[in-house]
Amino acid sequence: MTETTMKIIEQIQHIPKGKVSTYGTIAKKAGLPNGARQVVRVLHSMTEKYNLPWYRVVRSDGYIALGEGEGRELQRELLRKEKVKISEEGRVDPKKFM
Repeated sequence: MTETTMKIIEQIQHIPKGKVSTYGTIAKKAGLPNGARQVVRVLHSMTEKYNLPWYRVVRSDGYIALGEGEGRELQRELLRKEKVKISEEGRVDPKKFM
């Protein structure tokens, strides 16, 4: 595993319960200013191994990136269990939950 991958994993692990972060913010904090896609790859390949709270990561506009039937419903449900308010369209208010 690369040092960059480990930094991304650490950033994801440190998203507090009841909060969300964005792919871009995680990338920047890991030292990759344009690395949002790398965050997606790490989430896809490392979530199970490191028990990452993948559902706490949203797009920069606050919307869930997953489509219907791709995990959007599960992500919405998991966020709501942590008291994150999310619209029916799948958007989290960044001012309240980031």
